[in-house]
Amino acid sequence: MRTVSNVVSGYTHVSERMRAKVQAAIEELDYRPNPVARTLRTGRTGMLALVVPEIDVPYFSELARDVIEAAAEVGYRVMIDQTGHDHERERQLLTGEDRTMLFDGLLFSPLVTKSELLDMHGASRMPLILLGEHDFDGRYDHVAIDNVAAARDAVNHLITTGRTRIAAIGSQPLEEYATPLQRSAGYEAALTDAGMAVRPDYVTTAAHYSRTDGYAAARALLELDPRPDAIFCFSDLLAIGAMRAVFDAGLSVPENVAVIGIDDVEEGRFARPSLSTISLDTPFIARESVRRIIERIEDPESPSTEIVAPHKLVVRESTGGR
Repeated sequence: MRTVSNVVSGYTHVSERMRAKVQAAIEELDYRPNPVARTLRTGRTGMLALVVPEIDVPYFSELARDVIEAAAEVGYRVMIDQTGHDHERERQLLTGEDRTMLFDGLLFSPLVTKSELLDMHGASRMPLILLGEHDFDGRYDHVAIDNVAAARDAVNHLITTGRTRIAAIGSQPLEEYATPLQRSAGYEAALTDAGMAVRPDYVTTAAHYSRTDGYAAARALLELDPRPDAIFCFSDLLAIGAMRAVFDAGLSVPENVAVIGIDDVEEGRFARPSLSTISLDTPFIARESVRRIIERIEDPESPSTEIVAPHKLVVRESTGGR
C-alpha cells in the first residue's frame, strides 16, 4: 500500500518497473485517491501556498510556474494568491486568518510586510519561507536576491560601454520597500566606484514597476539638459516602457540612449531592440524554496537558513550587444 501511495503522490524514489505496474493497476481499477482520508491520516494536505504581490507581473508569473514545477517533482500541488500591495491582506495571510489552514506550507513574497507582521506569524505555526529582498532578521527561512550586486553589475556594464550620464528609474523612497532601496544602493555604488557623481535629477521614482511608469519616467528624463545617455531600470517592464519613450522622442536605443533592466522576463528577449538585463535565476529560487519548505514541514524546529540566488548579466541589443 505504501508503494501505491508513493506513486500516487509523485514520489521520485520508485523504480520505473514498479511505477508502471502500479499505474496499470490504477487505470484498470479506476482508482481515485481520497484527499480527505490522506489529510486525516497524515495531518497534511499535500498543498503549498505561493503568495506574491501581483501575479500579472511577468517575473512573478514565471516564478509561479517554476514553483509549481518544483513542487510537482516532490508530490505537492500549489495554490497561488496575490496581496495586491495590500498591507491588511498580508497580515491576514501571515496570521492564519485566511485559508492558510488548507496548506502544509507558505511561500511568501511580501512587498510591504514589516517586522511586526512577521511577529504575528508565530501563532499560526504554518511553515513559512520568505522570498524576495527584504532585510529580515534571521527568524525565518529566506530565499533572496543580492539586489545591490545585481544593480551594480547592470550599471557597471553601462559604464564599460562608455556611458557617462547614467540615469535610474525605480526609486521608491519608502522605508519598507527593500527592493528599490537595495537597487538604488547598487546604482550609487557603481557610479561612485567609477568616480562619477550621483545626480539627484537623474534618479526618478516609479509607483509601480510597470511599462506605463517606465514610459512616464523616461519621458521626464529625456527633457533634461544634458539628457542621460543611459538608463538603468529597476525592472524589465520599466525598461520596456523606457525604450518606447526614447523612440517616441525621436531618438534611438542604444545609439542615443542605452537601456538595461533587471528580471530577464520573456518579453524583453523578444522586444525590438532586445533588452539587456540582469537575469534572476527563478528556477533556482523555486527549487530552493520548495526544498526548504519541505524540510521545514518535516522538521519545524530546524534552524532557519538564508539562501542567495545567483544572477548574471545578459547583454543584448539595447546596450549595443546582439
